Amino acid sequence: MKSRKSGDFKREGRFYVYIVECCDKTFYTGYTNNLEQRLKRHNDGWASKYTRVRRPVRVVWSKEYKQFQSAFKAEMVIKQLTRLQKGALVKGRRLDKVLADAGIKRR
Repeated sequence: MKSRKSGDFKREGRFYVYIVECCDKTFYTGYTNNLEQRLKRHNDGWASKYTRVRRPVRVVWSKEYKQFQSAFKAEMVIKQLTRLQKGALVKGRRLDKVLADAGIKRR
């Protein structure tokens, strides 16, 4: 059995980019390989400093990716969107359409 070094993690499988809405109506964007567990950690106060003081939070948008790198890149792009643009995602607008409207080209 191979031991895992600290910092090693699976880079293929299921990864999720998500947006949670905090109790103060602000949005927080992140990524995870276990959305249910991550939401619990946010609501328990262990996931991020930002959400720790804005609990409870609820997932209002998520997208699944099969590779870590794709999810990570998407998270970085979404974090740069305005609240209005993130709101469009939450309301059901497709990510590629929101990015196109914002003039952002994905690589």
